[in-house]
Amino acid sequence: MHKQYSMHTIAAIATAYGESGIGIVRISGEQALPILVKLFRTSNDVALGEADFEPRRMRYGKIIDPASGSALDEVMCVYMKGPHSYTAEDVVEIQCHGSIISLRNILSECLSQGATAAEPGEFTLRAFLNGRIDIAQAEAIIDLIQARSDKSFQAALEQAEGLLSRQIDQVRDLLFDALVFIGANLDYPEEDIEDITYTHLQERLAGIRDQLLKYLEFAEEGRIIREGFSIVIAGKPNVGKSSLLNFFVRENRAIVTDIPGTTRDTIQERVSLAGIPIQLTDTAGIRRSDNVVELLGIERSKNALDRADMILFLVDASEPLSKEDEELCQMLDEKRCIVLLNKADLPVETREQDVRRLLPNAEILSTSLTEGIGLKELEEKIIDSITGGKVRKKSDVLLTNIRHINCVEQALSCVQESIELAKREDAMDFMESYVREAYDSLGEITGQTAGEDVIEEIFSRFCLGK
Repeated sequence: MHKQYSMHTIAAIATAYGESGIGIVRISGEQALPILVKLFRTSNDVALGEADFEPRRMRYGKIIDPASGSALDEVMCVYMKGPHSYTAEDVVEIQCHGSIISLRNILSECLSQGATAAEPGEFTLRAFLNGRIDIAQAEAIIDLIQARSDKSFQAALEQAEGLLSRQIDQVRDLLFDALVFIGANLDYPEEDIEDITYTHLQERLAGIRDQLLKYLEFAEEGRIIREGFSIVIAGKPNVGKSSLLNFFVRENRAIVTDIPGTTRDTIQERVSLAGIPIQLTDTAGIRRSDNVVELLGIERSKNALDRADMILFLVDASEPLSKEDEELCQMLDEKRCIVLLNKADLPVETREQDVRRLLPNAEILSTSLTEGIGLKELEEKIIDSITGGKVRKKSDVLLTNIRHINCVEQALSCVQESIELAKREDAMDFMESYVREAYDSLGEITGQTAGEDVIEEIFSRFCLGK
């Protein structure tokens, strides 16, 4: 694999397709600078040599068609000499006008001069193969591109800078020391292994276990920050579902009327709540209906309920619980749910105890969407539900990737098994097997022990030009 990717120069459009002020064509490989020299001319139509391109210094000019000498576009170009570049190879970036025509024409000339069209993620793959980044950092680059909130972007940025990788490497060093300790005892079987040896090993492994547990403490919050949190707004028609959606998005996204059944389909919006990406779904009111269109919306609403991370169930507190409310309660039993006794500014007919007998585990709040009652408390309850009410320190490592979480959980299981074996003063070779498996599991996070299938799957998620 290393040899394959060092033999050719690659090129691709590195910016999104569409109209923009600037577009970028990126070239990486040993022919990157020679290709630029063939295509670039100064504003005075002067050709430059390789020595004229000082690394990391922008050059203004134009890209030409060498066959006709005609200009393709005005450009700014920069040359970055390897290994001090994104891929750790020689890299050239050509900044042109963000027209797809200009970008395609310039890319076409780069390819005609000997570059190969890059595969999705190939620039980042080269950075990994050349040792500039590890797999965890590569995955963080995807997350930076796809971040949908401040917190998800910040978490990805920390991982891209190597915070997680450094922490994982430190734990792997501790596991390696434990392997050395176990190996020393295995190499000298004629020596008696005293109780203190097992005790010392238990202490070492317990420290590693505690560190892994600390990583997992905020793993669910991290996963949500990366992937988002799905909230479905449910209730019978005309209880305020659309008004609640409008409150979260801070605009009149959904039509609000006094006519039941106005919302005939699910409406989805993405918002950021305390830096956490939230996908909100406003559902059609679930009730009995003979209207074919409304029935389709109700069926979609039921499907959304099944997929939701949390449900906000609105009840009209100014009326007694209806049969439709009770049927919805049965559907929501055992789901993560916050019940909003809405219209609390009116005389109350439905109270908390009325709902509690049907949904004993649900959070219950009194709200008024028209008066703004209880809405701040609702946001706080949603955040507490996501974070578990725990406050994370800035120095705490945040696991956001489910692959990383699974690797840490596997390592923790192996370490715990090793501790149990040490307590029983069992054979050291059994312990060595579990400790080595933990060591390898953590190595999969950074790519040191990851198989080619894992690496290929990760880089297949990248877009072209990255």
